[in-house]
Amino acid sequence: MRVRLALAAAALLAAAAAPLAHAGGADGPAADPADRLADFLTVDPAGLLGADGTVTLSGTYRCLDDSAGPVFVSSTLRQQDRSAGIGGTRAVCDGLLRTWTNTAVVKDPAYQPGEARVEGTLTQLTPTGELGLPTPGFLAREESRVTLN
Repeated sequence: MRVRLALAAAALLAAAAAPLAHAGGADGPAADPADRLADFLTVDPAGLLGADGTVTLSGTYRCLDDSAGPVFVSSTLRQQDRSAGIGGTRAVCDGLLRTWTNTAVVKDPAYQPGEARVEGTLTQLTPTGELGLPTPGFLAREESRVTLN
């Protein structure tokens, strides 16, 4: 009986890890994101800076299932020693390739044109415990260099 239980547990762990291995894990994309059958996220190589301090970042994503709780695309912009969250977009999890765009006004000091880094995250909020407080589950993450124009 213990052998069967151990085999069943090993099979479940392998099945749970298979989508992450195929997708390149939560830390990076596979060679061609459009070929994946798992959740993923990309960041476009250019971001926009407005004269009023508005920052716009974008990319693509795919998520398969939001039945356990809502899914969001968030982005963090880093340039030199400055870091700021740039918006958050509610994801549509229907298995289709979709685009995301996050915008925020960032002042004091404003970001400058040039190289920066963006971390994009696809996060699902799942109610847990007696109170149903949401716990974040990270479905995909991408860190990319971008050029701010």
